[in-house]
Formats: sequence, C-alpha cells, structure tokens
Amino acid sequence: MTECADDGPPRPNGLMRDEKTGLHNQSVVSLDPSATGTGLDRRSPTCLVVEDDNTMRHLVTNYLRDHDIRAVSTSRRDEVNGLLARSQPDLVVLDLRLGQEDGLDLLREIRSQSDIPVIITTGQRRDEIDRVVGLELGADDYITKPFGLRELLARIRAVLRRRETGQVNTQRDTEKGRYRFGGWLLDRRNRRLTNSAGELVALTKGEYGLLIAFLDAPQRTLSREHLLQATRIHEDVFDRSIDVQVLRLRRKLETDPSTPSIIRTERGVGYVFSLPVERL
Repeated sequence: MTECADDGPPRPNGLMRDEKTGLHNQSVVSLDPSATGTGLDRRSPTCLVVEDDNTMRHLVTNYLRDHDIRAVSTSRRDEVNGLLARSQPDLVVLDLRLGQEDGLDLLREIRSQSDIPVIITTGQRRDEIDRVVGLELGADDYITKPFGLRELLARIRAVLRRRETGQVNTQRDTEKGRYRFGGWLLDRRNRRLTNSAGELVALTKGEYGLLIAFLDAPQRTLSREHLLQATRIHEDVFDRSIDVQVLRLRRKLETDPSTPSIIRTERGVGYVFSLPVERL
C-alpha cells in the first residue's frame, strides 16, 4: 500500500507525458515533504486514489496534494476498506483495470456500504461498456485515459461541489413532505420509497434525484438537459447517462420495464412522468 505516495521518482520541470500511462502532467510536482500536503488545512477534502500503475498513482496523488486535496492511495483492492475506514475520504478515484482485479466488483462493494462519490477511470475504447456499467452501479463521473491532471482536478472539485449541494438539498428535503403516485409513497423527510404493499424500495442518489425531478413536474415532458441539471450529473457525461438512470428507475417502478407506462419516452425530446402526483 502507498498511503502518502511520497516515494515517487523525481521528475523534470514543465509539461510531461508519461510514455507508459499516457498521463499528461501539467504541474511541477515536488517530493519535498513540506510541498506534498503535510501542511494542508484540516478542512481540505481527502481523495482516495485506487490505481495499480505506480507512476500514474504517484503523479495523481502528488498533484492533488499540491492543489490542497489530501491524497491517500493504494494499488490493491483488499486495502480499500481499511483506507475508507481510517482515512474517511470525501471521494474515490477508481481505476476499473486493477491488474487481475475487477474494478467494477470493487465499485459494487463500495456502493453496497457507502454513498461516497466515485470517479472511475477507464481506457478510451474497449472500456466503453465498463463506463456505462460503472454509471449504472452508481459512479458519479468518469474520465478516460490518457487524461490531463487539470481535468481530473476539475472533475473532482465539481463532484465535491455537487455532493455539498446535495447535502444542503437533503437537509432542505427534511422540511418537505411526501408524494403519493399510483400505489407508491415517497417520504422526502427520510428519503424512503415504498410500494403499494408497504415494502421499502432502495434508491441510489441518482435515482432519487431523477424521481424528485419527475415528481416536481408530473405529466410534463422534461428534456434530457433539464434532467441532467436536476440530477446534477457532470455536464461532460454523455446524455445517455440519463437514459441509463431512467432505465434503472423504470426497473423499480414499472410492472413491465420493457413497455413502460409510468415513465414514458418522448422521442427526440425527453421523458414524461405520466401519473398524477399528490403532495401530502
């Protein structure tokens, strides 16, 4: 395990592109302890980097620490749970190709225990299906290799801002009431969705945000752009991410998701929530 990532090799000043990883380094990264984050403010966010390529891991962690983000890292799946417990990071950057390990399985494991934001990193071509599956499993964003460190930093900050905004909105939700639609009941005070039999149906934060967007504007056609903004998905994530979220929500609400009657598709426009909604 590399928890502080201070043992990377010295690098020359200026723009650098690592030939092995294809990562563009856009900063002078000092390995002196005083310049690698030991003096960071306690309020600085913490990022866990899960990456099996040593060069890339050192570049990313040092760059983040030089930009006021605490960075811990590991190359091994079996060390992730311990780091999550000890370091209590605010965000995870997860490579979906961890040698012989499957990053998607690790993402499933993380999501089963926590709603911590996760940015997945993938290859450019063959991993397209992994990006889609990763979003379905609850990843908050993705970035393809090779990527620039500035872009990664911008995405991390954007995800952290959305999380902070979401926490504020969740607090506001506790002051709001409930929605009834069909035989369903959504209680915003505790974010609980129950079906007509009173059974609890679990929602991811993306599914919850999408459902709220529909319930706030029932029987109206909503564009993908509107839904992207309402669910606070990163603007660079392709529009089909909304289609994925809709598919997942249909699987939980619809009797037959293949012929949806609650969330209908308006081709070329977006989606419409067809049921009337009663606010309680």
